[in-house]
Amino acid sequence: MAGPLWPRSRRGSTDEALIRSVYEEHGNALLAYATRLTGDRATAEDVVQETLIRAWRHSDVLVNGKGSVRGWLLTVARNIITDRYRAKAARPTEVAGSAATPPVEADHSDAVVDAMTVLGALDKLSPEHRDVLTELYYRERSVAEAADSLGIPAGTVKSRSHYALKALRETFREGNRPSRPQQPAGLREVVA
Repeated sequence: MAGPLWPRSRRGSTDEALIRSVYEEHGNALLAYATRLTGDRATAEDVVQETLIRAWRHSDVLVNGKGSVRGWLLTVARNIITDRYRAKAARPTEVAGSAATPPVEADHSDAVVDAMTVLGALDKLSPEHRDVLTELYYRERSVAEAADSLGIPAGTVKSRSHYALKALRETFREGNRPSRPQQPAGLREVVA
């Protein structure tokens, strides 16, 4: 059986009385021990409270007559402190922002490489396609504004931008394609 068959209210008052007597007898020693381990009185009080809650949940350990009650309580307190320390160590420390330390700026090298790649790909396009993409994407103009600026109909701007983007995609695909190792002439004919 799990415990005595007392009514719930009687058992609850018995457990409460047991925890009160445990606190009266061992509370000061438990608080001193927790304070010494944590170095902080408020944290030590929290540890003592958690220790007494665990003692209340496992009140059978306190009355079974096996071992020292104080030893059990001190072991539980030490385990709680160890768990808290490990949990705190597992999380990175939070750093408050201040005016003295400016925020870390992102590395702009990726943007530079991307810009160089796009400029290199744009150089491979015809001047008409390059001009349309420059107007639409670099200068952020609408199709009508790009048509007025280039002196061509809006439909032509749409058509050229479509084919220019298609050519850019193909240029990027060619640039990302792994180079194929050269095969002997006989194998090339079989593979082709």
